[in-house]
Amino acid sequence: MTDLTKKSSTGSEDQSIHAAREDEKGGMGGMLAADLGNREHLSAIFDNPLANVDDNQLMLDVEEFCQRYDLIDQLENMKKGAKVSKRPHQVADADYLTQDEKDVLLREKTHKWDHPWMLYWLCTMCSLAAATQGMDETANNGALPIYSEILRLTPERFGSQSKTDNIQGLVVSAPYLACAVLGCWLTEPLNKIFARRGTIFISSLIAALASIWEAVVQSWPNLFVARFVLGLGIGTKSATVPVYAAECAPAPIRGALVMQWQVWTAFGIMLGNIIGVAFGGLEPNLAWRLILGSTVVLPLFVCAQVYYCPESPRWLIQNNQHKKAFRSFQKLRTTDLQACRDLYYTHVGVEIENRINAGKNFFTKFWELFSVPRNRRATWQFCGVNIIAYYSTQIFIDGGYSLNSALLASMGTGILNWTFALPAFLTIDKFGRRPLLIFTFPFLAIFLLWIGMSFFIDPPPPGETASKSVPRTAMLTTGMYLFECFYSPGMGPVPFSYSAEAFPTHVRDVGMSWATATTWCFNFILAFTFPRLRSAFTNQGAFGWYAAWCIILWILVIMFMPETKELTLEELDQVFSVPTWKHTSYQMKNIRWHFRRYVLRQRDLEPLPPLYQGVEKFNKS
Repeated sequence: MTDLTKKSSTGSEDQSIHAAREDEKGGMGGMLAADLGNREHLSAIFDNPLANVDDNQLMLDVEEFCQRYDLIDQLENMKKGAKVSKRPHQVADADYLTQDEKDVLLREKTHKWDHPWMLYWLCTMCSLAAATQGMDETANNGALPIYSEILRLTPERFGSQSKTDNIQGLVVSAPYLACAVLGCWLTEPLNKIFARRGTIFISSLIAALASIWEAVVQSWPNLFVARFVLGLGIGTKSATVPVYAAECAPAPIRGALVMQWQVWTAFGIMLGNIIGVAFGGLEPNLAWRLILGSTVVLPLFVCAQVYYCPESPRWLIQNNQHKKAFRSFQKLRTTDLQACRDLYYTHVGVEIENRINAGKNFFTKFWELFSVPRNRRATWQFCGVNIIAYYSTQIFIDGGYSLNSALLASMGTGILNWTFALPAFLTIDKFGRRPLLIFTFPFLAIFLLWIGMSFFIDPPPPGETASKSVPRTAMLTTGMYLFECFYSPGMGPVPFSYSAEAFPTHVRDVGMSWATATTWCFNFILAFTFPRLRSAFTNQGAFGWYAAWCIILWILVIMFMPETKELTLEELDQVFSVPTWKHTSYQMKNIRWHFRRYVLRQRDLEPLPPLYQGVEKFNKS
């Protein structure tokens, strides 16, 4: 930190402060300088940046901080908050806190859901932005069989089934193409200029206008362009909302609150299915337009509500608006003491990141996604299996359902998707991100195989495209529904929660852009290739292919994915600093240890040494 401003009362006080800064080798300035000179030391074992700061030096730093950012009226709370941040596990014995202050701080651990309503308003209302994405996925799902006929996306028009499959896949996947190649990459400049709330507002407005455009098109190229523009809004929003929630939420419930992105995506998926059923029985040319146009409603709600939420305190601190950041923390924390504690600790973390990355720009940050081990390991995690959301109506028709029955069956997948996403509020922070994926991925593979193998039951007679067999439709529907039951609490909430946490502050915008672009790129590939894959491999081969990828991803999660639950955004450096080879080697040993312990029943095995040294709670994950 810099020297105190000249608001000090006397020159002698200034001199004593300067002398203290020179003499305190354990002070924050000296400690930060040493750490910054050795990135490996900084990230290998994360140490509370205040832990080794002398108490007198810390008080000088806090006083300087309050004077510099016009927070002198909060000086006493700020000093107490800094001491609490320095010794977070010694609150009960802190003689500088009143009993009421101790009770409030200890209550954070015993009643972790007791927070101001504004925190839940922020996360709930902003995550409604996710419902725009979910509703578009399944609204188009219901409209696809109808507009394919109205706009003549047929082999008779294009001359071959393969060309028809490609064009149909291109129209369906247009938003995800836009997300991957452009929408997500607008995140960093838009966030820099308009902050988190402004970016969410702009992206929601784009989505609303594109929804109206979709409803009035007259040709498939026009529909493709409208859906591509829709993706510009979806991509930017999907990269911003999880970061916004992560930056505002306390660590013990951050995963659950960020996970609302998936809960409300699932809610939008369910709404899209319901809209398909509601309008699917109307005159066809009106039905598909109302289905697609209905997606205008949710982004307008988001536009109206987002500015009633406080701005991200971390974004404000990064942009030297500390007084506004304190006001945001006041709305998001129960007491001023907690707001001061989180403000100062966040400031210290941002200061470290700023010093590390002085002079860097978007391109150098992007390069660090691959050159720095923590970031490189955080970029590969994200892909989704969304074929059921994009094509379930068509899959049910292939399985023997009529259009209206297929729309009703698809609504069932949407309802299950949302219903089973709700428990993830508790499970994502109770069990962790990694265990949820390890548990659910094998079941996803099993039920994808189940869906594919269902098409072997009573195949359609020669010359027909669909079978009317009840066992075939029953097995298909059961497999689809069971898939949703295991997708929603696992692969559903984890990717966006994880990507919002995994990147350090200084590359979070760029990193989140990369993570979401990766997700949308895979979604584009899935949506674009499924019609062609189904024609070439049949439904059995297509779903078998996706099942194989679930097994591959399950192995990758076991070998490479660290746990991040209940860690502050500042503490994650320690976890991701462990080299990939060391993490993989440890997990191999862990597998062998569990096999010997629980399969071979060798009870006398010594426990494995902890992978993460220095902070006890890291090793619980």
